Amino acid sequence: MSVNSFGRLFRFSTWGESHGPAIGAVVDGCPPGLALSEADIQPWLDRRRPGLSPHVSARSEPDRVRILSGTYEGLTTGTPISLLIDNVDVRPKDYAGLPPRAGHGDSSYEAKYGLRDPRGGGRASARETAGRVAAGAVARLVIPEVRIEARIVAIGGSSDEAAWPAMLDSAREDGSSLGAVAECVATGVPAGWGAPVYAKLDADLAAACMSINAVKAVEVGAGFAAARLRGEDNADPATAGGIAAGIATGDPIVLRVAFKPTSSVPALGVGGRHDPCVGLRGAAVVEAMTALVLADHKLLHRAQCG
Repeated sequence: MSVNSFGRLFRFSTWGESHGPAIGAVVDGCPPGLALSEADIQPWLDRRRPGLSPHVSARSEPDRVRILSGTYEGLTTGTPISLLIDNVDVRPKDYAGLPPRAGHGDSSYEAKYGLRDPRGGGRASARETAGRVAAGAVARLVIPEVRIEARIVAIGGSSDEAAWPAMLDSAREDGSSLGAVAECVATGVPAGWGAPVYAKLDADLAAACMSINAVKAVEVGAGFAAARLRGEDNADPATAGGIAAGIATGDPIVLRVAFKPTSSVPALGVGGRHDPCVGLRGAAVVEAMTALVLADHKLLHRAQCG
């Protein structure tokens, strides 16, 4: 049994490794008749791709997507949509002979499968998330009524944006890295989406975001702060984050996602090209996973409730 797919009605699978020939995704369950071209997907990939600033990985990947199936004359056909992104700037020799790296999935993969792909972590690399972002671009077409925006609200424990560049420069010069918190807000989600009790909307959003590489915590609404409130204060709808009893209330859905510092750092003797702060590119992945969950729940709601 292998679990490389996510979703129920709107379902996607990702495939490929960090330093293999290509990565990608297959989207199944997309309704037919939606206008879809590579141009609809590329802007979202461009937000996630590396090499755009000194504060992200220097790996130079154009991340150009190709649609191999599932469309005809610019429209989705209702059949599986296959999306391919070539890996261009691969350097597997950077990882030759490296022992399992601390903080990575190297030892975990080896313990589970009896072997591992040492080239940049293989499937455990953040490179895998490009396929999620491509699939998320398709999901956005299913939910045109919804607007999803994620932004970084804290880096290295600081919410002072003016301080971030110097903090990131310092971490990079020290051969280290910083964690970050991304906040994602989805507006326009109609009341009623969500399927209790084992497909609660907040549970699926949390699972989707926790599946992102380097994510260690997810909050919905007030999150952990709710545990410090009194009952009369926590009854405010603003603390619910747009979801009650696992069902969307119609208010904006608010998520906060915590990214750990990048584990591969020169300070630990690990070479290669890595993000001083993986959360900077992770915000685009949070948006994509949110879109994928909401598209799935729109179809689930329609199937049961019309």
